[in-house]
Amino acid sequence: MLSRLTRLQALAVCALPVVALIATAVFAPLPFSVAQPGMTANVLGENKGTPVISVSGAATRRTSGQLRMTTIEATGPDARVSLGDMLGNWFRTDRAVMPRGSVYPSGDTVKEIERHNAAQMRQSQDAAAQAALKYLHLSADKVSVSLNLADVGGPSAGLLFTLGIVDKLDGDGSGGDLTGGRTIAGTGTIDADGKVGAVGGVALKTQAARRDGATVFLVPKAECADAGSELPKGLRLVPVTTLKGAVDSLVALEKGKGPVPSC
Repeated sequence: MLSRLTRLQALAVCALPVVALIATAVFAPLPFSVAQPGMTANVLGENKGTPVISVSGAATRRTSGQLRMTTIEATGPDARVSLGDMLGNWFRTDRAVMPRGSVYPSGDTVKEIERHNAAQMRQSQDAAAQAALKYLHLSADKVSVSLNLADVGGPSAGLLFTLGIVDKLDGDGSGGDLTGGRTIAGTGTIDADGKVGAVGGVALKTQAARRDGATVFLVPKAECADAGSELPKGLRLVPVTTLKGAVDSLVALEKGKGPVPSC
């Protein structure tokens, strides 16, 4: 009996570090963020009583339908995400566990990250205005575009901003709305030449889009597979690589004729 108790005691003593390590792994903060579908905003509408898109130097048109930019919401850069948090969210379709570095620039403070995201948004808005005016063959010396969307950072609304400007100024080019009266959502960066770039988090953004009434989602072509992984019922994916391609697809949808690419 004595030797048996000794073995049990020895096992208990050996197990204590293992239990401590497991407890540390479960509760210690890890370099990950947990993301979920965020807010969407209609760039053809208003933000806190101010039009999101304002144009001077050219006539604008009354629009119908919506063009909704999409976002994700993630745990803050200084939030503690434990192994338990990760396991609890890993298999949820409305959550995503992402490396913190893919959501926030690594090594930055919260204030620095906020400034970085605000700067990216300003650059995105400038590129959107340039791309839209270039597409419509309008001079930036005569036409001025300002964009107002508070509390949103980063470059991923570029494509939707650009489409909103095009719709406000020219619609489908023949008197109709670019949206065809639909609620269109999407994501994607854009440069001054109208090239659309990938953004990340698209599976969560499709859920936000469908939740807020969208039936069509414009997605950078390179992210088709990600966007389709948890695609909500009733939401149609349309891949895009350029502003012209996005406009052509929307006009084809509106008029009910012509090719519309799919993922």
